[in-house]
Amino acid sequence: MIFIRVWRFITLMLASFSLCLSMTHLLELPQRMQFDQQLWVRVTVIENVYKLFGSVGAVFEMAAILASIILVFLVRKHGSTFYWTLSGAMLLAIAFVSWVIFVAPMNAEFAKWLTTPIPSNWMQYRDQWEYAHATNALIKIIGLSFLVISILVETTTKRDI
Repeated sequence: MIFIRVWRFITLMLASFSLCLSMTHLLELPQRMQFDQQLWVRVTVIENVYKLFGSVGAVFEMAAILASIILVFLVRKHGSTFYWTLSGAMLLAIAFVSWVIFVAPMNAEFAKWLTTPIPSNWMQYRDQWEYAHATNALIKIIGLSFLVISILVETTTKRDI
């Protein structure tokens, strides 16, 4: 039982670290949508203020998903705890799939902007990148919430007995 508690802690911390990065995007969204082309491109593409999000953030993201999948296996016989944990793990995975589908292609496009002219429809690329990040943050908030609920459900059940 101690191993499961430690694993839960690790999973929650990794999911939290992953969510922190996504929350940055969500909280910056209103202001960043006010940026003109020059400022947005400079901050996001040229200066690449999110550089570590792609390396360190990727480690947090993948580790959180892997840890939550292992946690699902560990609590597979724990009744409703299992379903909350499974739902949380699935949402973390969905957020990653969403990133692959909607954000990664924009990152690849932005890399081209370092050597080619910025397209006139740059705002479409920006909007997809910004809103996909915001959506991923919301998905991760729910996913982390489900992981926390999975612990609360089990703790409450054991204390009620």
